[in-house]
Amino acid sequence: MKRILGLLCFIVASSAFGQIKMTGVVKDSIGTPLELANVIAINKESNTLESYAITDANGKYIISLSKNGQYNIQISYIGLKSVDEVVETKEADITKDFQMLSDNALDAVELTYEMPVTIKGDTLIYNADSFKNGTERKLEDVLKKLPGVEINADGKIEVEGKVVNKLMVNGKDFFDGDSKLATKNIPSNAVDKVQVLRNYSEVGQLKGVQNNQDNVAINIKLKEGKENFWFGDVTAGGGVAPSPNDELYLVQPKLFYYSPKYSINVIGDLNNTGEVALTGRDIRNFGGGFRLPSNDSGTSINLGDNGLRGLTDLGDAQTIESKLGALNFSYAPTKSLDLSGFVIYNSNRLSTRLKSFFDYIDVEDDPSTPNINESQSVPPDERIDQTGKEATNQGLAKLSAKYQPNANNQLDYDVLARISSDSETQNEFSSVVGNTNEFNEAEPYSINQNLNYYYTLNETNIFAFEAQHLLKDEDPFYNALLPNDPTNNMAAPNERDAFDNTADALGFNRAQNGYNLNQERRIKSSQLDAKLDYYNILNSKSNINFTLGTILSTQKFNSNIFQFLDDGSLFDPVANLTNEEGDVLRNENDTEYNFSDVYLGVHYTLKTGKFTFTPGFSVHAYGNKNTQFGATYEDNFFRILPDFETRIQFKKSERLIFRYNMKNAFTDVTSLAEGLVLNNYNSIQYGEPDLQNSLSHNLNLSYFSFNLFNYTNVFATLNYNKNIDQIRSLTNFDNVIRTSSYFNSNFADESLSFIGRFQRTFGKLRASIGANYNYSKINQFIQGVRSVNESFSQTYRPELSTNFREAPNVTLRYQYSIRNNNQGDNDTQFITSAPSIEFDAYIWDALTFKTDYSYTNQSSDVSPSQSFQTWNASLAYRKDRDAKWEYEVRASNLLDIDSEVNNGSSNISVYSSETFVLPRFVTFRLTYTL
Repeated sequence: MKRILGLLCFIVASSAFGQIKMTGVVKDSIGTPLELANVIAINKESNTLESYAITDANGKYIISLSKNGQYNIQISYIGLKSVDEVVETKEADITKDFQMLSDNALDAVELTYEMPVTIKGDTLIYNADSFKNGTERKLEDVLKKLPGVEINADGKIEVEGKVVNKLMVNGKDFFDGDSKLATKNIPSNAVDKVQVLRNYSEVGQLKGVQNNQDNVAINIKLKEGKENFWFGDVTAGGGVAPSPNDELYLVQPKLFYYSPKYSINVIGDLNNTGEVALTGRDIRNFGGGFRLPSNDSGTSINLGDNGLRGLTDLGDAQTIESKLGALNFSYAPTKSLDLSGFVIYNSNRLSTRLKSFFDYIDVEDDPSTPNINESQSVPPDERIDQTGKEATNQGLAKLSAKYQPNANNQLDYDVLARISSDSETQNEFSSVVGNTNEFNEAEPYSINQNLNYYYTLNETNIFAFEAQHLLKDEDPFYNALLPNDPTNNMAAPNERDAFDNTADALGFNRAQNGYNLNQERRIKSSQLDAKLDYYNILNSKSNINFTLGTILSTQKFNSNIFQFLDDGSLFDPVANLTNEEGDVLRNENDTEYNFSDVYLGVHYTLKTGKFTFTPGFSVHAYGNKNTQFGATYEDNFFRILPDFETRIQFKKSERLIFRYNMKNAFTDVTSLAEGLVLNNYNSIQYGEPDLQNSLSHNLNLSYFSFNLFNYTNVFATLNYNKNIDQIRSLTNFDNVIRTSSYFNSNFADESLSFIGRFQRTFGKLRASIGANYNYSKINQFIQGVRSVNESFSQTYRPELSTNFREAPNVTLRYQYSIRNNNQGDNDTQFITSAPSIEFDAYIWDALTFKTDYSYTNQSSDVSPSQSFQTWNASLAYRKDRDAKWEYEVRASNLLDIDSEVNNGSSNISVYSSETFVLPRFVTFRLTYTL
């Protein structure tokens, strides 16, 4: 690593020593400095772009040029005649000013090269070819090289620290709701421009009155010649790997068609190499571009997620078989009507293995209960070796229609349907419980519909109606087989089976040779979220907004715990477990939960100079009612929720925003249902029907600056959250099996977080550093004893990368994180150090070589240090940049490591784990480009 770093420094230094600086000021005809004028330098000998700059607020520019050369200096500014002059460099830096005259639109200089980066209002435009060096294959390879744009660990695009959820191609939606399908499939050679649309609004009528500061979209402009023709590529390949992955296969067709009237995108993926465009989690989180109308109302209600939430990340599997079929289309039959949609089918088959060690936290005895030894029931340390198989089949479909007959009317309708069939089988050996087999399956479906209508009455009055309805049906089933020796039921507690006491509390038949426990659940949810907005534009500096909205939801929850006996018969046990009040709990649930919120909001926006103020509040009338086994629990109340925002626009690309809001958060039906529920065999819960909402204060301060004069990109966000009456768990252990309930805590929970990044470009070198800080304080009760869990983590991510057009490019990253936890009397510290390097080279205009290597070391004060390495590489050949055929050899996990390690802590334990991963894969691939 030291040698590579030294080599990188030498290359950069050599490049820097061979250059001079040319600086100056660009002014108009009367001597006024021009901000955001474009300056480019073209090498006359090679006819290539040598350097570029954009002037700052004082009209100043600075560009880097090679010594002893001749350059065409071209300067452009909207509304003024372009400048084209020849400059000859020697050995010394140059100072030269330019003056621009009015444009007659007849003899303007035609620019030979486009600016790599330009700004037009809230739109940042990157010329993709200015950042390519020939090793790029997909859109993500281009985006990684753009200043201010990142691809995060989940493969999603981030701009200014915000995840981009909307990506378009030639202005048409591309699988609306997730950017991964675009970044990993759109060919890089088709990309002409990348347009980052800040302050993005899908409704032009509301752009001037709505706050869209958090909305960022990206539009990909295709190169000329890509319209009205199919383009894309088809990849096929195979290879060998250690058993059980003896034969590898890969088939990936990716085809695209765009015309002014319609577009079609087809993506297919069939492989067992672990390279998938979407994981099961991605599909479940695929929002389809839907946004709740009540998102800014101050009310948050959680409908829960009762699917198989524990599905494995694909990178944590030993074998993977995946299938993906996706179709996206758009069609404009008339100028006023746009139709679009997509269909996605995703299927994964995984086998997994995980080894874990849990050190449960200590609990001190409560001096107020001298007859109870709270620490006696704290579970012993536990080692688990777990193997499993997972199968997911998921379908997703969306249809959208936009009707806009004129500038004053717009009607939108969207429907998103999803269905899945998921199953999971786990074999688990616990040092405490013994051998256990678990089976989970679920076949949930949901239908989400969205209807919006926007009407502009005149220049000062705008109406907007938005409504969304969600219908969701979830049916998870759980089965577990646990060991049991029926002869030790009356033995001393430390001589019984680990599950015996829990089985007795649940009312199971303990005379069996094993416990076969089962649970059926059914959760049906329906929610209507609607609002009507009225905007009155008072003048050019201010407007007022009135909102009338409602949220109506209903959830029905049924569950039943039962046992299969050794002879195959079904047994319905009667529990004898009691709650905190001493009431006997049931092994079943029959709960209906109804929630309503009717609210009126008022917001006023005032712009004065650099400041924009938006104070507001909303008045809510809440209604809660849940009915369980003939008993009804009801709560109705009013609450005023204030919010406030101040935005300071220092420059066109620099701003500071402060936000405050108060939120009411409501739980889902599973936390209210008082019957017993099995999360799994060692985690049992029951709800509290009298639970109330939690109230939180939320403050946010964010800063953003993108300076194209010195190529500096900065963003920082500070968040503070304080929760009052937060819903917290009461946890009691019997051996390693815990039973949890819920209550409204009188103790406030707090969290403080900071995320920031500084990025600067120096010629062909780009340097950045990112930092994250997180502090949280959580109150919890274990064995009836209150403890305060405090956690503070800090992460630093420095990075250096080059962007040469001819020479090889290197990216060096280093991630260092420290996490300190205080759990009652337990103090732990975890340190992770992870240097990595990426190298890519385009050789002889034919060979593309890429490799990446990372080393991860984890240490703590409770376990020995552990580390693992990853190394991947690929070598591809194509005759030239425009060749149709490409041949590639790719190797993953070259060091053939069998597992990765992870240390951490939860609210009840400190853990270390070893996840077994895919072995070394070597594949040969053939790609044909249309």
